[in-house]
Amino acid sequence: MSATTRVDTGTPTNASAPTPGPTPTATAPRRGIRIGPVGLAWRPRVLTTSVIAVVAALLLVVLGVAIGSTFIAPGTVVRALLGLESGPDQFIVTTLRLPRVLTGALVGLTLAVAGALTQTFTRNPLGTPDIIGVTSGASVGAVAAVVLGGGSSSVSALVLGGGIPVAATIGALVAATIVYGLGWRGGVQSHRLILVGIGVSATLDAVTSYLLVRAKITQATAASQWLVGSLSSTSWTTVWPLLVIAAVGVPIALATSAALGIGQLGDEVATGVGLGVQRHRLLVIGLAVVLTAAAVAAAGPVGFVAFVVPQIALRIAGTNRPPLLLSAALGAVLVLGADLLARSAFPLAGTGGHRHDRDRRPPT
Repeated sequence: MSATTRVDTGTPTNASAPTPGPTPTATAPRRGIRIGPVGLAWRPRVLTTSVIAVVAALLLVVLGVAIGSTFIAPGTVVRALLGLESGPDQFIVTTLRLPRVLTGALVGLTLAVAGALTQTFTRNPLGTPDIIGVTSGASVGAVAAVVLGGGSSSVSALVLGGGIPVAATIGALVAATIVYGLGWRGGVQSHRLILVGIGVSATLDAVTSYLLVRAKITQATAASQWLVGSLSSTSWTTVWPLLVIAAVGVPIALATSAALGIGQLGDEVATGVGLGVQRHRLLVIGLAVVLTAAAVAAAGPVGFVAFVVPQIALRIAGTNRPPLLLSAALGAVLVLGADLLARSAFPLAGTGGHRHDRDRRPPT
């Protein structure tokens, strides 16, 4: 018997015919970019939707700066942002309005990336910083700073003084450490981390409620104002720390994209191909905690963003896990759009309409 067997299909063959191409199961190499040791692959649909989301975020930045108690033409806003404008309009754009808009964009971006990271490595849409106790820990730290620090009739003084951001960051880190420690049993499993996080989050929420009940009325008012989550007390002092953390943390998160994809195959398979599962999981948790703590310290516990944005990005992109870059852009779009809508619909509200910039023009 010969080594190969020929099956006659009844159709003539041509000896000079070219060899057939790859079988239908073969896949072409994925396109992407590589910068040193960092490689970032993409799909055309993900790239297209990410570009659209980034453009939408930039447009909302311009609109968010333009719309206020005094409307400024978008062209004037662009010139002021480029340093080509001077006078009162330039003062309003760069000093009064731009910090709030940039803070909103960065808060949405960092929360969305943190949510995408935790949802991916836990392989569960409930695995967000809101659920696993990080946000609750930040809230306890901030409320403790207000109540135990003497309180204030205005949260802005504490925010600008650095008390609440530092306390919120410490609270988030402590909460994440507790969740990770209680969830460790020779390693951290995703389902155990979520269950422990839900319990720790409920406990921390109870601590926050206890602090509010025991506080004086002025302290409780100040703490409750911060717990709502607001961009009204932001300034350049708020923007810079958040910008630095986002500029460092988001690229690191993008660099973990390949490992996140391998982790989707399960712990056994990921370990088999050489991925240090527990080391990678600790890195992802650390990134998510730092990004969440920075966002909560800047604007308070803004809910729903880390939970819903990655799922929106997942459905728009049609991928098997939330794409990080698209999630970041959509997070900025969501927070900027919500803030713009709230300021437009309720211009006289205490936290809306750029109330602090009303008729505040520099002397001429």
